[in-house]
Amino acid sequence: MAKKKRRKAMLALEDGRVFHGWAFGSHRDAVGEVVFNTSMTGYQEILTDPSYKGQIVTMTYPLIGNYGVNEADVESRTPHAEAFVVHELCKHPSNWRSQMPLADYMKKHRLPGIEGIDTRALTKHIRTAGAMRSALSSTIENPDDLVDKARQWPGLVGQDMVRWVTCKEPFPWLPEEVPGASWSRRMSTEHGRPKKPYRVVAVDFGIKFNILRLLQAHGCSLTVVPATASPQEILGMEPDGVFLSNGPGDPAAVTYGIETVRDLIGKVPIFGICLGHQILGLALGAETFKMKFGHRGANHPVKEMASGSVQITSQNHGFCVEPSTLDTKDVKVTHVNLNDGTLEGFELLEVPAFSVQHHPEASPGPHDSMKSLFERFSVSMDKAKGSGE
Repeated sequence: MAKKKRRKAMLALEDGRVFHGWAFGSHRDAVGEVVFNTSMTGYQEILTDPSYKGQIVTMTYPLIGNYGVNEADVESRTPHAEAFVVHELCKHPSNWRSQMPLADYMKKHRLPGIEGIDTRALTKHIRTAGAMRSALSSTIENPDDLVDKARQWPGLVGQDMVRWVTCKEPFPWLPEEVPGASWSRRMSTEHGRPKKPYRVVAVDFGIKFNILRLLQAHGCSLTVVPATASPQEILGMEPDGVFLSNGPGDPAAVTYGIETVRDLIGKVPIFGICLGHQILGLALGAETFKMKFGHRGANHPVKEMASGSVQITSQNHGFCVEPSTLDTKDVKVTHVNLNDGTLEGFELLEVPAFSVQHHPEASPGPHDSMKSLFERFSVSMDKAKGSGE
């Protein structure tokens, strides 16, 4: 049998650097901000995380695809990353849960990829020069043309990417209707359910399935609403609490979400993760900034200030709340990143609202902060219900 001919591909950065490799997945062009993720596993969860909308993701671990892809481990119904960059693609996965190779999954969902490039060199370049605009192609032959294509992309700053990933209409979270239902039922059994479950409205800025699973496992009856939902619509559902989800892009551009959260503060307990954390900060009058190359991986150390304990966390963000812009009369810092000192969590002093920058649902990844944060949300709703009776 004749060996299938490999198709050449290029990844071009806006500063003129070009990497040459081989195409896999879908043979179409892509533009986005090139970033790197240091996780050794979890490529399927990464590709389907809506927070990666607008980004071309590079994996620093050299061999990707060795356990294939399955329907149960996705974080949304379709990939949201713009393209995927790996050093070596495993074409013949070996795992009892594998349903198809990674390349076939990407081709099915029209997601382009490039393999065979020096991902170490690319990662070192991003760490030095910062995350930047990029373009990937297996059809453009002139490197200069591809660099121009990267430069023409507007970038993420000032861009509302949430509008591309949020749901269109409110819907009840019914885990049996989505992948991973058996896992969700098992978690519910392990945690137990209160006799009267909490009514929680989850604002979808790009929410991950595993966050919904864990909220449900901690006794929450969930209604997911679009990011554009008004405070009147949310409060009209009479929730015991409101969850603010993760999501992509520049948080300052999600002006409608900031205004809604500002109106909700003090009226209902609030819990935010990642973009939800940033939007809560902006609603309080704080500022956010774009990081040089962000935090993306499953081994970021975070210090919990109250206990002094260090938690290893999963992270995915390129923007951050500037702690000096928070009003310390109303807000207390609860978590700090030990690598660079950036803000990882805060709570309001007078009303039940708190948030974290990292991902306690961590699928896959460390579970150090999972139980405490989701249980804390339950406790805040219990207290609010008690004070209202």
